[in-house]
Amino acid sequence: MNMKMQSVGFKVDSKLEAFINQKLKKLEKLDSTITGYDVKLNVDKSSTKENKIVEVKIKVPGSELFAKKKSTTFEEAADLVSEALRTQILKYKEIKSNK
Repeated sequence: MNMKMQSVGFKVDSKLEAFINQKLKKLEKLDSTITGYDVKLNVDKSSTKENKIVEVKIKVPGSELFAKKKSTTFEEAADLVSEALRTQILKYKEIKSNK
């Protein structure tokens, strides 16, 4: 698996990177054809506490899956992204198997 992580305006600590990596590795169990991930972490400049944004693009043969979630922590946003991508992967596999 090839993972590129980009953070905008701050440096990601190793714990957060390991947490996100662990979440994404679990998705590989759903579909072994995943070839890579592009992860982008950002902090929204809004005044709300829900300003941590995690975006993930998954590369699969012939397609890309994408999810973007905002929360009070990067870990919570990563959880939400992981769940959204899990649903997309299952739909992708269902469509692929029906062809």
